[in-house]
Amino acid sequence: MPDMKVNVNAVWDGGVKGNGTLKTDFIDTKIAIPAPLGGSGHGAHPKEVLVSSVTTCYTATLVFMLESKKLPVAELTVHSEANISDDEFKITHHPHIVLSSGATPEQIESAQRATEAADKGCEVGNMLKKADVKIEVQGKVSCK
Repeated sequence: MPDMKVNVNAVWDGGVKGNGTLKTDFIDTKIAIPAPLGGSGHGAHPKEVLVSSVTTCYTATLVFMLESKKLPVAELTVHSEANISDDEFKITHHPHIVLSSGATPEQIESAQRATEAADKGCEVGNMLKKADVKIEVQGKVSCK
């Protein structure tokens, strides 16, 4: 992977009950401390941003793999959920790949394999796994 530089700017106002903004070249979102932790809850919290990052990485990796296999993808969605406790941080990706109606059984199987391979190829997910975050994939492939 080529060297990359990322710039993130956070501006905060109002103490624990306040909120802020998080900006990059393509992100402009509100951030806040979650209400259960005493914050306002009026913005994305750090773990939400982290899960969004790994979902973006997984999705982009999956798109790259599907395209490199020249699969007839009609639609792709990825829903990710995180379960976070004192004992565990677990993220489950639920990709749903819809192939065009003429897709062959081999293409369907290839798309299914790509859902697992994308997890192994996602650099952000791999960094999190080194920090004992558990990541699972429960993929679904269907045809139009």
